[in-house]
Amino acid sequence: MSEMALPLAMAILTLAGILAGYRVGMVLAGSAAIFILVSDLPTAFFNLLVSRIYANVLSNWLLVAIPMFIFMGLVLEVSGTAERSLKAAQRALGGSAAGMGFSVLMIGILLAASSGIVGASVVLLSLLALPRLIEAGYGDRMSAGLVTASGTLAILIPPSVMLIILGDQLKTPVPSMFAGAIGPGLLLVAVYGGVVLRRARGLPRAATQEETSPLRLLLDLGPLLVLVLSVLGSIISGFATPTEASGVGALGAVFITLLYGKFSFAMLMTAARQTVITTSTVLFLMIGATCFSAVFKGVGGDDMVEAGIMAFGDGPFIVLTVVMVAIFVLGFVLDWLEITLILMPIFAPIVAGLDFGNGLAGPELMIWFGILVAVNLQTSFLTPPFGFSLFYLRSAIGDRIATTDIYCGVLPFILLQLLVLALLIVFPGLITGLI
Repeated sequence: MSEMALPLAMAILTLAGILAGYRVGMVLAGSAAIFILVSDLPTAFFNLLVSRIYANVLSNWLLVAIPMFIFMGLVLEVSGTAERSLKAAQRALGGSAAGMGFSVLMIGILLAASSGIVGASVVLLSLLALPRLIEAGYGDRMSAGLVTASGTLAILIPPSVMLIILGDQLKTPVPSMFAGAIGPGLLLVAVYGGVVLRRARGLPRAATQEETSPLRLLLDLGPLLVLVLSVLGSIISGFATPTEASGVGALGAVFITLLYGKFSFAMLMTAARQTVITTSTVLFLMIGATCFSAVFKGVGGDDMVEAGIMAFGDGPFIVLTVVMVAIFVLGFVLDWLEITLILMPIFAPIVAGLDFGNGLAGPELMIWFGILVAVNLQTSFLTPPFGFSLFYLRSAIGDRIATTDIYCGVLPFILLQLLVLALLIVFPGLITGLI
């Protein structure tokens, strides 16, 4: 028991600091510094932390893709290009209640593939699509659930910042992570579409429908589709690295604003400033998590976690279930980035040593596990009380929909995400088929 005292105390102190509202990066780094001093780790461990920070974060060229993809998404969002595509899809598909729901899903996919920014996707869909969903007869709860779930696709469908960081933490190729996420992303869209069809049954067709020509639709959606396919295709085909493709995507987003006459230096500077703020937050958290994981392992934290998991049984699927449940529960109170950076260095070696009897081993096994984690982490955006998509929706619509209705509205979509997670565990080919 005494061997577990230090890592347990470190985990409790860190969680308490995060829940108290302190900056997560500061809590992680501060906890690491404190437990170097109170443990029997040598003070030279500080030098090891500096080396790890430089090797894992500061000199990691893969992470350059993060600010470039963020910038690409912000340019499309700030310039109004994403809004233009949403309105085009609504004109094309909004003549029926089902068409209205599918247009929200369609734009959720486009926003996910073009930006990967959940906040931008949820806010845009809340402002532009939520009123039309309610008018079409979906009701407050269903409308809120569909908007938040569609916007949250941005964290899973590539190019996704989550997949880049997961690939880095699990030491797996990011192009393979992107390819592995396509099947689960489309499966989620399919089950969401089933819910839309069921809910839209019997709802009346819209009284008026704004006409749109095929040429107008092509002009409004074509450039964004070309950008998305170019970026994703070049990465998955191996023609370009994620870092190279992210640069092309950022430049392509700027060209699209020029094409639509939306370019301005004010818009560019706004997107650049928000990119710097977001990227700084991510990297500072990565630095803190690097320090935390090194010290936590140094005081025996990995042994404590492994013993706790194995206490439920040593069967591979029992271990996987415990890991998935732990990630899901932590998603109620922690952000996906915090969970990824804190837990993946601990859970990954445990899972890597298991044989699930599904023919997966080595990199394929870790890609499968990584996508399972990504789908699981997607629920953290919807689970109250700290689901960020719920906050984004509330900030966009104010008090138009009651909080209880928002929570009830997202519940079916959380259950659908868990259903998809179970299907991915049983049928790993849904992930590995495109790798």
